Amino acid sequence: VQPERFLEGLTPQHCALSLVGEPIMYPKINKFIDLLHDKGISTFMVTNAQFPDAIRDLSPVTQLYVSVDASTKDSLKKIDRPLFRDFWDRFLESLDALSAKNQRTVYRLTLVKAWNTEELDNYASLVSRGNPDFIEVKGVTYCGESKASNLTMENVPWHTEVVNFVQELVDRLDGDYEIAAEHEHSNCVLVANKKFLVDGKWWTWIDYPKFHSLMKRFKESGGEEKFSSDDYMAPTPDWAVFGAEERGFDPKEERHFRKKQKDV
Repeated sequence: VQPERFLEGLTPQHCALSLVGEPIMYPKINKFIDLLHDKGISTFMVTNAQFPDAIRDLSPVTQLYVSVDASTKDSLKKIDRPLFRDFWDRFLESLDALSAKNQRTVYRLTLVKAWNTEELDNYASLVSRGNPDFIEVKGVTYCGESKASNLTMENVPWHTEVVNFVQELVDRLDGDYEIAAEHEHSNCVLVANKKFLVDGKWWTWIDYPKFHSLMKRFKESGGEEKFSSDDYMAPTPDWAVFGAEERGFDPKEERHFRKKQKDV
């Protein structure tokens, strides 16, 4: 670990409310979000789209993700193994709730080869329902064998396959979205609403000081002084734009490549 990165990590500036469990279920989640914002820490909330009322009641966050792991009832049941019998209704209602949020919203699609990569028309229909600002499409990561999953390396798409899927999806979105950025190393592609394309340049990044300023005014006004995702966008670096030679890798960072293994 580089010393400067270690010191930087002692003063967190961003908080990801995700990974284990469902953070939106925490009864004091809005209070926790307020505490983070008071300390100048941005908030990235990820929900599995099973609690639409909680989405509606959620305080503004820097960016709100909904996991869209499949586009049909049958495939969602297969991939997510939901707990609720009315999981599909909850899922659709959550997308409706997302469309009413003012801050940055994201559909997070995880592509599982041979499981959910053939449902393009259905995905397009879900996009038109929730109208997210962004669609983040990532190839599934294989983490080894597990009793909880029967995934294998055969289910992991190549980056070119992810790009091809995204291009076909964008073609079905009535011209409202375009591919904006990619990170080849993460096997991830970002689609953005064209409102973030300003004078021919993408503005998909976040102006964090502006967000905290807007959030402070929102809180002090008792929620009367509202703001939207357009109000705190920042320009996308050239190296992160889709099609750039760097393929999303920051040239200021040092990249390490594995030595080519000898043939056995």
